[in-house]
Amino acid sequence: MSASEGKAVSPFKQPKAVWAVAFACVISFMGIGLVDPILPALATSLHASPSQVSLLFSSYLIVTAVAMLVVGWFSSRFGAKRTLVVGLAIIVVFAALAGTSGSINGIVGFRAGWGLGNALFIATSLAVIVASASGGFGGAIILYETALGLGIAVGPLLGGELGAISWRGPFFGVAALMAVALIATLAFVPALPKPERRSSPLDPIRALRHRGLLTMGIMALLYNWGFFTMLGYAPYPMELSPHQLGLVFTGWGLLVAGFSVFFAPRLQARYGTAPVLYANLVGLGTVMAVIAAGVDDPTVVIVAVIVSGAFIGINNTLTTQAVMLVSPVERPVASSAYGFVRFIGGGLAPYVAGKLADATDLSVPFYLGAATFLLAIPVLASGHRLLRAAETGSGEGEPVSPVLTPVSDARTGGDRPVIVAVGAHDGAAATVDTAARLAREAGSPLEVVHVQQTAVVEEQAADTETADQARAAVAAHLDRLAALGVPATGQILGSVGDHAAAGRALARHAAEVGARAIAVGRSPRGPLAQFADGSLTTALTEAADCTVVLVAPDAEPRPLTSAALLELRTEAG
Repeated sequence: MSASEGKAVSPFKQPKAVWAVAFACVISFMGIGLVDPILPALATSLHASPSQVSLLFSSYLIVTAVAMLVVGWFSSRFGAKRTLVVGLAIIVVFAALAGTSGSINGIVGFRAGWGLGNALFIATSLAVIVASASGGFGGAIILYETALGLGIAVGPLLGGELGAISWRGPFFGVAALMAVALIATLAFVPALPKPERRSSPLDPIRALRHRGLLTMGIMALLYNWGFFTMLGYAPYPMELSPHQLGLVFTGWGLLVAGFSVFFAPRLQARYGTAPVLYANLVGLGTVMAVIAAGVDDPTVVIVAVIVSGAFIGINNTLTTQAVMLVSPVERPVASSAYGFVRFIGGGLAPYVAGKLADATDLSVPFYLGAATFLLAIPVLASGHRLLRAAETGSGEGEPVSPVLTPVSDARTGGDRPVIVAVGAHDGAAATVDTAARLAREAGSPLEVVHVQQTAVVEEQAADTETADQARAAVAAHLDRLAALGVPATGQILGSVGDHAAAGRALARHAAEVGARAIAVGRSPRGPLAQFADGSLTTALTEAADCTVVLVAPDAEPRPLTSAALLELRTEAG
C-alpha cells in the first residue's frame, strides 16, 4: 500500500494513458453542472416549460441507471479499453446531435443516448486509471480526484460562458472536448486484461437481495431525488443570465469537490460513517427547505444552493463507502447495483418535480426534495447495525466483505507477534525482511499483513488489486521467510476508503491479537497525496496500543510512538 522505502513519488508523474483518461474524466464530470446555466435559456428559446426541460435530466439518468446493469457484462467481454472507447464515442455523437437539435424533445432523446455513453465511461474510468498508474495507486487516486474537482468546478463555468453565446454551445463544447479525449484514449491507453470471470446482466439484480446493499441503495435513491430536484429546478428562481448561473454553480462545484476529497474522510474518521450521514442528511433537508421557503427571493436560493455543495460532497463520498462496506459481492457488481438504484431516483425526481410545479407552485418540488432527504435517515437507520459491523469488522448480522483474511495456517511459536504492514509496491519485500530481523530480536513470530484497499472517490469505487494478486503477494513473502527460517503467518486486510482508514483497521487488528509491535515502511507518497487521503502511519500511531516502528532496509528501526524501541527489546529479554 503506502509502506515502502524510497523517495516520494509525485502523483502527477504518470504515463500518458493515465493523463488521457484523466482528461476524459474532467470532461465527463463537467457534465454534472454543464447544462444548469442554460436551462432557463433552453426553456425560452425552444418555447418549453420547465417541466419539459427537466426531462433532459430524466432521460439521461434513467438510461444511465438501466445501462448500469449491463456495463459489467460488456466490460468483462470486451475489455476496459473498448468499454471506455465505446462510451466516449457515444458521448461525442449524442452531445453533438443535441447541439444540432431544434426541439426540446430532440434534445431529451439525444441526452438519453448521452446517458448510455456516460454509464459505460464512469463504470470503468477509475479502474483503468488505477491499473495504468505508475508509482503506486495513491498517485492515480490523487489524479482522479483532481480531475473530479476540475470537472465539477469548471463545468458550470464553461457551460455559462458557452451558453451566453448560444444554448447550443455547451453541447458542441462537450462533443469537441470528448473527441479529443477519445483520440487520446485510442492512442495512449493500452489494452488491459479482461476479468477472469465474465459477469451477467442479472448479477446486479441478484446483488440487491442482500439487505445491506439494498438498504444503502434505497437511501441513495432518496438522496439523489432531492439532489437532482435542486439541480434541475434551482436555476429558475435565481433569475440570472447563463454566465451568472455558471458562476453560482462553479462555487457550488468547488464546495462539492473540496468537501468530498478533504473533509468527508476526516469527519468519517472522527465520528463514523453513519453519524456523519445522519447529520449531513439533516443539513441537506434544511437547505432544501430554505430554498422552498425563499423560492421568491433569488439571493436566498443562490446562497442555499452554493452551501448545499458542502453537504453533497460529503454525502457522495460516504454513501459510496457505506455501500462498499456492507456489500458482500464483488466491487463492480456492487457499483452497478448501487448505480442502478440511485440513478433511478435521480431520473424520476426532475419529472415529478416538473409535474408538481405545473400543478401547484415552484416551492412544492423543493419541499418534496427536503422530505426525501429526511426520509433517507430512517432508511439508513434500518441498516445501522450492518454498517457499524462492517466498519468495525465485528462481522455481526449479514455477512460482509472480509476485513481480515488469513493466507496461512494459525501462528506457531510465541503468542505476541510483531506485525509488518505492507502493500503492493516494489519495496514490500525489503520492508518485510527488515521487520523479520526485528521479530527475531524480540523472540516473536512475524505476521505479514498485506493491505488491500478499495479506493473510493466521489461516487466511484475500484479495487487496487485483485484478491488473487493480494494472496500471491503474501504467499511470496511467506515462502521467502520460510527459507530464512523465520516463523511467519500472513493476512490480507481489506480496507474501504482512504489510507488513514486502513491504519485504524490495522490498529484494531493489532489490539485483538495482542501484538508486541507494528512495523511499517516509509511511504513513497508525497505530502499532497497524504494530505488528500490521509496517512496510514499517522492514523496507526494515533490509534495503536502497542509500539509502532518505522523500518527501512539497512537502517536502525525507529519507534514512532511514545513506547521506546528499547523497551520492546528489553521486554523480549
